[in-house]
Amino acid sequence: MAQHYESEITRFLKEYKRQNPDTEQRQREGRGRLWDKQLDTELQENFRAARVCQRPYVYQTD
Repeated sequence: MAQHYESEITRFLKEYKRQNPDTEQRQREGRGRLWDKQLDTELQENFRAARVCQRPYVYQTD
């Protein structure tokens, strides 16, 4: 493979980022909205404590 080879995808992404310079900023904002959240540890512990064990055969009626 040639040393200076670039795939079509790489060229597309470079061209897209050149035409839309705010792309990376928008990606960071989207990540912040969806993933980078502060978790309430007390609430998480309460969720774990309230968890009910699943029965071995979930479709069995009592």
